[in-house]
Amino acid sequence: MKKHFPKILSLVLALSMMFCMAVGANAAEIDTSGGSGSTPVNLSSTDDCSETGNPAATAMRVTVPTALPMAMSQDGVVTTADDCWIVNNSYGAVRVANVTITAADGWSLTAFGDKSSLAGEKVDSNKLGFALTIGEGAQVATDADNTSNQTLITAPVAGCYMTGAGDPTGNSIAVDYSAIVTPLSSAVTSTTVASVVFVIEWDTAA
Repeated sequence: MKKHFPKILSLVLALSMMFCMAVGANAAEIDTSGGSGSTPVNLSSTDDCSETGNPAATAMRVTVPTALPMAMSQDGVVTTADDCWIVNNSYGAVRVANVTITAADGWSLTAFGDKSSLAGEKVDSNKLGFALTIGEGAQVATDADNTSNQTLITAPVAGCYMTGAGDPTGNSIAVDYSAIVTPLSSAVTSTTVASVVFVIEWDTAA
């Protein structure tokens, strides 16, 4: 033990000197009464909340509806779900940047309106008119160009904005939707007729 004691003591002294030097390097020296020193406040965003962790931005965690179900009666009335939401579980605020709808194979998009507008269409024409409202925003809907893909929202509008998860009164928005569908000669069950893509982005200050 005596043989190793000087080495241990030397190591302790060396570490103490390094610590003192590190503290001294970050100190602001004031040598007059009433003097001031400027001290920077440094921030590192990391994946494990430590200053030496891997650099990482704030995590985005947003959930969108897994499905937008519809049911059509024998006289053409379409009912939709009333409990579809986009929920922001992130720390930061987000917004819906873009919404598109794409018709499934064998289907096409037509103008949304009263179901009577499809009265002249042939049975099994497989046409879908679709309308969507996000939050308290204005309704957006498909038009009459009979294409398979249409953009409903091209940029964030009123109703598209959500606060961070810390504000439970504003971190979720309802997704309300309506549809009209051409008549069907055969019954269908849970058939996918279209898909809606929601693009979510940070609600940045820029």
